[in-house]
Amino acid sequence: MTTRTTANQIAFRYRPVDSATGVTRETAQRLAGYLGVDETQAIHQALRELAIKLLPQYEADDGSLTVAQVRQIKKRIPQGTKRSVRSSLFQVETA
Repeated sequence: MTTRTTANQIAFRYRPVDSATGVTRETAQRLAGYLGVDETQAIHQALRELAIKLLPQYEADDGSLTVAQVRQIKKRIPQGTKRSVRSSLFQVETA
């Protein structure tokens, strides 16, 4: 069993009424019951869903490729062969 420290905990206060910025304990209990988990787990699941929706899921890159990086890519990929992919997902008008 893990020991709990106050350093990794926060005070969580339910709202007196449901609103865009919070929920009542009754709503949290109903949601937990619907999900089949306890209130703490329901809060964690809600926060995880919000994190996935709002936070970037990857680290930002350094921007555009350098000339040297493009040269390395072209060196590893055979050049001079034209390839195309035909898709039936889109209607293509022919002239």
